[in-house]
Amino acid sequence: MGRRPLRIANASGFYGDRLGALREMLTGGPLDVLTGDYLAELTMLILGRDRLKDPGLGYAKTFLRQLEDCLGLAHEKGVRIVTNAGGLNPAALAAAVRELAAKAGVPVTVAHVEGDDLMPYEEGALTANAYLGGAGITACLRAGADVVVTGRVTDAALVSGPAAWWFDWGPEEYDRLAGAVVAGHVLECGTQATGGNYSFFTAHDVRRPGFPLAEISADGTAVITKHPGTGGAVTPGTVTAQLLYETQGARYLGPDVTARLDTVRLEPDGEDRVRISGTVGEPPPATLKVGVTRIGGWRNEVVFVLTGLDVEAKAALVREQLAGPLAGVASVRWTLARTDHEDAATEETASALLRLVVRDASPDRVGRALTSAAIELALGSYPGFHVTSPPGPAQPYGVFASATVPAGRVPHTAVLPDGARLPVPAPPAAPGTPPTRTVLPAPPAPTAPAPGAPTTRAPLGLVAGARSGDKGGDANIGVWTEDDAAWPWLRATLTTERLQALLPETAVLPVTRHELPNLRALNFTVPGLLGDGVAAGHRFDPQAKALGEWLRARHLDVPTHLLPTAPDPVDPSATPEGLRS
Repeated sequence: MGRRPLRIANASGFYGDRLGALREMLTGGPLDVLTGDYLAELTMLILGRDRLKDPGLGYAKTFLRQLEDCLGLAHEKGVRIVTNAGGLNPAALAAAVRELAAKAGVPVTVAHVEGDDLMPYEEGALTANAYLGGAGITACLRAGADVVVTGRVTDAALVSGPAAWWFDWGPEEYDRLAGAVVAGHVLECGTQATGGNYSFFTAHDVRRPGFPLAEISADGTAVITKHPGTGGAVTPGTVTAQLLYETQGARYLGPDVTARLDTVRLEPDGEDRVRISGTVGEPPPATLKVGVTRIGGWRNEVVFVLTGLDVEAKAALVREQLAGPLAGVASVRWTLARTDHEDAATEETASALLRLVVRDASPDRVGRALTSAAIELALGSYPGFHVTSPPGPAQPYGVFASATVPAGRVPHTAVLPDGARLPVPAPPAAPGTPPTRTVLPAPPAPTAPAPGAPTTRAPLGLVAGARSGDKGGDANIGVWTEDDAAWPWLRATLTTERLQALLPETAVLPVTRHELPNLRALNFTVPGLLGDGVAAGHRFDPQAKALGEWLRARHLDVPTHLLPTAPDPVDPSATPEGLRS
């Protein structure tokens, strides 16, 4: 008889997530492993600056605050904790956890994973970290660790590593590993899998979504769910949205396995339960991704408020008045957001925002002298002159870039609870004998609606959901339909060219479209949209979080029969007295 499914949950999707989530997950129901994901591209830059100030730092300090409250509870319940909160200094965080445990009298064993830090890397680099897989975590758990701290592993490795330990999978059990990686990808962003940031959020109570958990079976299939009584919802739609988040094609490359997202199948498995099956795994690439951050220079910004009439002329006047002070600045970017409304009932809704962002290698050229020049216009510029905040000094901005390095050159190491250092070999990058598996055939290509069918001009979001995100300077937009009826139309209509027409900012970029028919989904990658990444603040929405919602708000001709039926009008006589106007 095989081992029972692993119950593994998430309690953090980013550095700054809900502080009480660790306790919520430990008290909400039975678990075997609890994970926490604290790292992102911006986080590495933040931790890098921490490490500059104090070489003993470089880890997510909030994790220790959570553990002070919950370490004894986790030990009492027999729950292992696996986290990448170690950031740039997993050894220091592991030592701090041991110290905390000793003070609290909690007899836990602690291990950590290192080797991802490739500094010194190149001139100007602040951090350089390879994305490790889950094998180091597996080794630590096999050695009896109750708490495993890592540095930069892939987010999904926090789940695939424990799953390989639980079921004693080998490195070439690609389908099983791929199934766990997909489950890990769903869990990694916390409440995004349970209704958070969900296109169809009005269908559920998402005021305080519970954090997700997965029940992973020995064959790699998984059920995504949450603790009973917690908020939010787990549906095929919420899981689809997270599956599409920050992915760049049908092959989801990882250091342990390549997961084929075009083979993933979802089906309801009861209330707040979605089964994931069919995932096919392939050998991993021979290289590891390396994330590199550096200080890119200095930036500053001023936001002018333009109220009432002649908005365009007011904006032109400010730009002309500041042309002299801006003449020597390396990068000057003006954007005018027409948030104003005609004949507006409030001053705020009668106002537009003119944003000036400047960047330069010298803090002096974009410092107080420049912002003060803007403020000096206060009594001699457009009528109604004011800005959203007082002038400030220049601030450093970061740049993120990715590279690759041969996996065999990265010293992936598991530091076991007894201090022994166990080298973790790179997984085989060429297939051995693949495990026996049944691959379900892909559904037949849908047929587009017949030309001439009645259409209505309407927002795309009435028939499709979307989720978008960032990978360095690139963005992705996943778009899906909730039912089979709309998928043929979406597939035929939302071409790369149509997307670029709907989102003009993408028109000059080499957009690529990928089809995921099992999910009734399309995934678009948009290279270069975000410049040098989130820390550079290149764009109004620097992580492309709302790019998908902008797409959903764009209008096009939608077959009328696909649009939701308008609700019946409310009978005024049936309206409760207290709600009548």
